[in-house]
Amino acid sequence: MTDVLMPQMGESIVEGTLTRWLKKPGDAVKRDEPLFEISTDKVDTEIPSPAEGVLKETLVEAGATVQINTVVARIDDGSAGAAAPAPAEAPKAEAPQPDPAPPAPVAAEAPVPAAAEPAPSSNEDSGPISPLVRRMAREHNLDLAKIPGTGAGGRITKADVEAYLAGQTAAPSPVAASPVAAAPVATAPATPSAPPAAPKPADVAPVAAAEAPRVRVEPMSIMRQKIAEHMVMSKATSAHVTTVHRVDMTKIAKLRNARKNLVKERYGFSLTFLPFITRAAAEALRAFPIVNASIQGSNVLYHNEVNVGIAVALDNGLIVPVIKHADEKNVIGLQRAIADLANRARSKQLKPDEVQGGTFSITNFGSFGSLFATPVINQPQIAILGIGAVNKEVVVVDDAIAIRDMAYLALTFDHRLIDGALADQFCLRIKTVLENWSEDVL
Repeated sequence: MTDVLMPQMGESIVEGTLTRWLKKPGDAVKRDEPLFEISTDKVDTEIPSPAEGVLKETLVEAGATVQINTVVARIDDGSAGAAAPAPAEAPKAEAPQPDPAPPAPVAAEAPVPAAAEPAPSSNEDSGPISPLVRRMAREHNLDLAKIPGTGAGGRITKADVEAYLAGQTAAPSPVAASPVAAAPVATAPATPSAPPAAPKPADVAPVAAAEAPRVRVEPMSIMRQKIAEHMVMSKATSAHVTTVHRVDMTKIAKLRNARKNLVKERYGFSLTFLPFITRAAAEALRAFPIVNASIQGSNVLYHNEVNVGIAVALDNGLIVPVIKHADEKNVIGLQRAIADLANRARSKQLKPDEVQGGTFSITNFGSFGSLFATPVINQPQIAILGIGAVNKEVVVVDDAIAIRDMAYLALTFDHRLIDGALADQFCLRIKTVLENWSEDVL
């Protein structure tokens, strides 16, 4: 028997929310096959099975939040043990000899509960239902059996529910019209009931207006709730200060333009500005090890490894996978790691250790056109570097006007440990490396 544990998805993470089971008891599972999905403030991902066998039991319901290392399921190495209880259940069904004949009259009442249960059974046929979809169904009093699922294996998604609700909002007029039509039929002998039907359409308009709510209430995803908690905790923990430096990226831009097609052809990924800045930051972290440290009580922990977390934007949140030993990689190695981690983060294929162990973080908000921002520190780290968009600007170089590729770098640091002078020296080191770039990428 193998216990399946709730993994730890980061140093500061003490719990996780099991959002969905991908297998049910009795299903055969292979080692490393996705078993369930979890959501934390750092990652929303699928957790693989630690062993091959049969999923004997699940101990945690979907939607529950449990502590790390909690046993959430058990896998039997052989299916024989799981099959044995089945025959034992059969005799129990035959053992109760009270004649089923007396309950026959009750059968007339049985259809009442039976009519309420088709929805859950058909829900199971349409695949696993997420907690969000179930909550939306409860709030709007929906029968999930009537909603066609477009997700994997016919699973009903949030978009399916919203589409169904939109269809219901458009339908009120016909529905309201049918009772109006029914009233004249009930009073068929009276011909004058036809005139009341004419004013009724006027009454339908206010109903349609009432059906358009001023607000739409939708619960936060588990991941968004955890991100919110983590951000509030970070602001309450660290004394946030941000310093901004403008950097001339012209040399980097020229080198990138000259090499990007060859890099794409040879390695299969695009060459961006991010690996150059990550390379410069890693060098600066070696020069100023206190920026690579963290605080534990009244002690300072100096980390010997330079592990840089790269923020990856998702449709429903943010993940910060970590490039281990970033100072040992060249530009191509960093670009490969960034592309790989970002792709697997978006497809929920990150492993638990790939979001742990970060000592410094970088967020590239410039990819969305932002010039600069004041990022929030990713606890328990004490600094995060924000990268603004690289744009051509008119600047003065050697008392002459020139057009250069410029970018703003914003360093948010914890003033409990880092002073402004040291933070600026750290940024100036990054600026110097980038503006005087000399190494090729190939």
